Amino acid sequence: MASARLSQSIRAWIIGVGAGAWATGAGWLVAHYLLKARDQFGLDSNPQEPWWLRVHGAFAFLAIWTGGILWGLHIVNAWGQRRRRWSGGALFGIVVIVVLTGYLLYYVGADRVRAGISIVHWGLGLALPAAYFAHRLLHRLSRR
Repeated sequence: MASARLSQSIRAWIIGVGAGAWATGAGWLVAHYLLKARDQFGLDSNPQEPWWLRVHGAFAFLAIWTGGILWGLHIVNAWGQRRRRWSGGALFGIVVIVVLTGYLLYYVGADRVRAGISIVHWGLGLALPAAYFAHRLLHRLSRR
């Protein structure tokens, strides 16, 4: 059976892409909910929001591509070893839901449905680092 261990460079890439997606999503949330200002038409908005979304979208694209790499190099091999399936499966499940809700946010037009999808997307997106660190912590504890 092939090793499920990732090289340092691949692990750094995954962490970098994940941190970029998380930080740009959090940046959008801050700009959207905390830094609103009234424009000349009396609407609450922040001119940074579109830029945060553009960069977040770029990181999201990289994250989907990186997920494919992770699937082929790590998930398939690790699943066969029958270790840390709960934490890895939960982490993968959260990522899938975040990707699907991100896709739906792009295409769903109904405001009420979109609002619910948005809460799921950013709530799970913000929780992703905790799921990742739990998976990594279990990895370190199992090695002892």
